[in-house]
Parts: sequence; structure tokens; C-alpha cells
Amino acid sequence: MDFRTRIALKPQRHNQINYESSIVLFGSCFTENISDKLDFFKFRHFLNPFGILFHTKAIENLITNAINKKVYIDDDLFFHNERWHCFESHSALSDVSKASLLENLNTAVLTTHQQIQNATHIVITLGTAWVYRFIEADSIVANCHKIPQKKFLKELLSVEEIAASLEAIIAMIRTINTKVSIIFTVSPVRHLKDGFVENTQSKAHLIAAVHQIVEPRNNMHYFPSYEILLDELREYRFYKEDMIHPNQTAIDYIWQQFSTHWISEDVGKIMQEVESIQKGLSHKSFNPNSKQHQGFLTQLEHKITALQKVHTFIKF
Repeated sequence: MDFRTRIALKPQRHNQINYESSIVLFGSCFTENISDKLDFFKFRHFLNPFGILFHTKAIENLITNAINKKVYIDDDLFFHNERWHCFESHSALSDVSKASLLENLNTAVLTTHQQIQNATHIVITLGTAWVYRFIEADSIVANCHKIPQKKFLKELLSVEEIAASLEAIIAMIRTINTKVSIIFTVSPVRHLKDGFVENTQSKAHLIAAVHQIVEPRNNMHYFPSYEILLDELREYRFYKEDMIHPNQTAIDYIWQQFSTHWISEDVGKIMQEVESIQKGLSHKSFNPNSKQHQGFLTQLEHKITALQKVHTFIKF
């Protein structure tokens, strides 16, 4: 007897990911888990140029600015806790230097434009429907940067607002890339700081909105990351110690499901070669100067060289 329900995912029929693909990823922290896997297997990908973005409005704002090649100026920044910040980016981009932050933001905008234009696949992971509106400017922010909460209004985006935001994202992307496959997923990370009931309500809004706009015939797809963890795995042994984020076992399993559905079987052998090299590079010898280990390193170098002759973009 099988003591769990399984989500049956069949391989995607068209536009599967291979080593010729260019993948762009936007969204919540779970996006970075998928990016880590793509990085390990050396697929070409581009991740969160403005850092982690949790909600659709922040992602929509980034993509709109990237498509229009917005130029950030001094007025877009503010100084707080001895660092310069931008409400449109994650605190990971914040800097002690205003000039440096402006340069990084403007470089990211131009790079994002180019990456969207050349992408074969765009993966958008939605984290929450809760947003914070900065009262002084009456605008929704991507990150509060530890500004006192009294300066913000907390709001729950409706299903209609989220769907409209997603439609705007799609429309903007299509202005410079009509053939890209867009994959939406909802992060399985629970935002329990909002509250248990509030988190459930938030995820429900995201899922309902995504399914209003997903249409495989128009290259818009849904991958069930949330459902795999919450419905298929559904045990706390698949969570980290905080009981909120998926642990490595869960991430590996979701990646396996994603691979089965989205990655072409034709590249399976290359992925095995990459994995073998990665394990070899991480191997630590008891005697690095031994003849046996030196022979192992020479053999590993030959594997890398042979792989890079065919796929020149792969770097270890």
C-alpha cells in the first residue's frame, strides 16, 4: 500500500528545457532553490536581478521598468540605518554608497531587459498576496527595509488585482519576446508571520489568480510546487528546523518533479556528466599529493574539457 497521494506529472510536450535554453527566474525565496539546481547542472539562467521579490506587484514593477529601460536617479533612493535603499529592490542590493547602488540598479535594469528578450523560459514564483503600502508616497513597496511598520499600510491583494498584475506582466514580456514559455508557480514556503489563516488566504488568492490566466496553448503554464509539498509530501520531516521552509530532501524531490515535467530527456546524459564532474570537484582527498589523486584530477580535467568543447558556456 502506498501511504501518500502522488501528483502525476507528465513530460511537457513542447518547448522543454535543454542546454540551448535561456531561463530567467523572478520571485520569492523558493525561486532561489530552483536556481541553485539549474546552477548545479549548469543550465543557462538569470536570477532575481533586484533580489527576492515576494508579490506580483513588485515583479510587475521590475519587469515594466526593465522593458522600458528605466534610469534610476537619486530621488528613487533613501538613506536608513547607515545604508542607501530602494523600495523597489530587496535589501540585498542596499549599499553604503549611493552611487554604487544607483549603478547596480541601472545595470540590473539593462541586463534584465536583455535577458527577457533572449529568454526561452521565464519562471515566476509567487510568495504572498500580502503587500505593504508606504503611506507617504501611497505606493506598494517590494521591501520595507526595516522602516517602522507604522509608516506602512498592510493590504491583501484580491484575486482580481493579482490576475490583472499577472496579465500586465505577460503583456510587457510579450512586447519584446513573443515566443517565451512562462511558467508560474506558488511558493510552498508558508508566511506564518502574517498568521496561519492569513497565509492560507494569501496562497488561495495567488492560486486562484494564476489559474485565471494560465493557458498552455499560449505558452503560459503552471507548475505545482505548492501542491507537491503541501499535498504530496505533507509531513514536517520535509521542512527545515523552522518548520516553514522546505528542507533539502523536499527541494530535491520538487526539482525531480520539475525535471520530469520540464527538462528534455535528451539532455539526461549531459546532466549525469555534469553531476559526475560536480561530485568530483567536491571530493576531498586524504592525500592530495598522492599519485592516485593526481590521476583522478587529470581524468576530471579531461571530462571538463570534453564537455566544454560541446557546450562552451559551461564553466566549473
